[in-house]
Formats: sequence, C-alpha cells, structure tokens
Amino acid sequence: MHMHNLNWLAILAAAISTMGVGFLWYSPLLFAKAWVREMGYDPNDKARMDEMKKSAGPAYAGSFLASIVSAFTLALILHGLRAESVPFGLMVGFHVWLGFVATVQLTGALFAKQSMKLLAINTGYQLVCYLVMGAILTVWS
Repeated sequence: MHMHNLNWLAILAAAISTMGVGFLWYSPLLFAKAWVREMGYDPNDKARMDEMKKSAGPAYAGSFLASIVSAFTLALILHGLRAESVPFGLMVGFHVWLGFVATVQLTGALFAKQSMKLLAINTGYQLVCYLVMGAILTVWS
C-alpha cells in the first residue's frame, strides 16, 4: 500500500469536519449545557468559565492534530479495504468507533468515575465524527 495514493485533501476535509461537528455538538443548540454540568463546571462562575475559554486555543489545536491522525488512519483502513461507497465508509467508521474509540472512552469513564451521561455526550460526538469522516473519505477516494 502506497500512502501517496491517499487523497490528502479528503483527509484534511475529514479532519476539518470533526471540528465543525464539535462546534455544533458542544454548542448551546445541542449539548453545551449538559456537558458543562456533567464536567462539574458552574456556568454562573464567570471566572472559571473565562479560564476555560482561555485554555481553549491549545485544546482546539491539539484536537485538530488528533483529528488529522484519525482521518489519516481511517483513510488508510478504507484504502486497504478498497472502500468505494458511502454505506461501506459509514460501516467502517462505525466499527472503528465501536471497537477502538467507544471501548477506550468507556474504560476511561469507568476508572475516572465519570457519569454515563458525560460518556454518552463525548462518545456520541466521536461516533458522528467517524461516520462523517467515513463518508467524506469514501466520496473523495
């Protein structure tokens, strides 16, 4: 398998898509209030919320780098499987999420004694990301 046969623009688009999904997923339209509450933050504690916002830049940068690695790895898997259809890309994205992402997040949540609601919010975001990446990577392959 030659890595130069991968569509690097598709990998970049898939990585960017995870950021878009995240902005929507963790916005007030969807799960922002529940996530803040489950993380133990008080939305009325302006100083703490400002502190969280100040540290968001490095977190977004690190998250984007992780998204590039995820998209690249999923592209390698889809390329190796010769994926050519969106349903197949969705299926592979789902199984990668189920076998690797959801299980690791569940283990972390259990040992960190996180609520299952927080786990559902965070792993639900990852599920949507892997489905979207799988679709993008098969459409643009």
